[in-house]
Amino acid sequence: MEISKKLIRLVGQTNAKYQMFEEGDKILLALSGGKDSLILSHILNHFQKVSPLNWKFKAVTVDYGIGQDFSYLLNHTKNHDIDYEVIRTNSFDIMQEKSKKNATICSFCARMRRGNLYSYALKNGFNKVALGHHLDDAVESFFMNFTYNGALRTLAPKYVAKNSLTLIRPLIFVRERQLKDCAIKNNLEVLTDECCPAYKLDNKMPHARANTKVFLQNMEKSNPKLFVSLKAAFENIHLDTFFN
Repeated sequence: MEISKKLIRLVGQTNAKYQMFEEGDKILLALSGGKDSLILSHILNHFQKVSPLNWKFKAVTVDYGIGQDFSYLLNHTKNHDIDYEVIRTNSFDIMQEKSKKNATICSFCARMRRGNLYSYALKNGFNKVALGHHLDDAVESFFMNFTYNGALRTLAPKYVAKNSLTLIRPLIFVRERQLKDCAIKNNLEVLTDECCPAYKLDNKMPHARANTKVFLQNMEKSNPKLFVSLKAAFENIHLDTFFN
């Protein structure tokens, strides 16, 4: 598995600023099967080996119960000496009961997935949960929140949830295109939309994020430094200029 020096450096900078990996940490990685979390599993594996601190991590995938094939992930993690487990659930049965026609199930699905992750983490003594969100995710969430929800908020690099677990996003300084390049270079296989509960339910698919991606792509064409500026803006907030 070849991870670029730039990717390693960006995660290293994030760790230095936010103390992602600390002495005695037991980190649970939410491995969805997509490129972001799969690459993150290798980056965590790298940092665990080179870190002067004593910490460990485990990757887990929540099985919704829709007949997903996890053989690739099971073999891949085994071949790369990554501690991995599939958490079996009946989430899909519950979604079928709660699903409404012409409505999206995505937010409900996300809450169930988080609930399963948090329960596993707390039950098994983990103090942190690592998520594979990157800079594009943070920027898209920011625009979606103020466009659709009337709020100025995005994805924090690190925060403590109400259940006392610390959530970390080691890839938060990384652009999505860097992760795509890494996945292509290493011939990584990823789970497709056919493993998505909404796809299986023939449910209404969310459009806000897709629309926001296109909007940002067009903005970046006219301003190539857009994401550099937005990243700086997320660290340079003037609360006294808002309607407080």
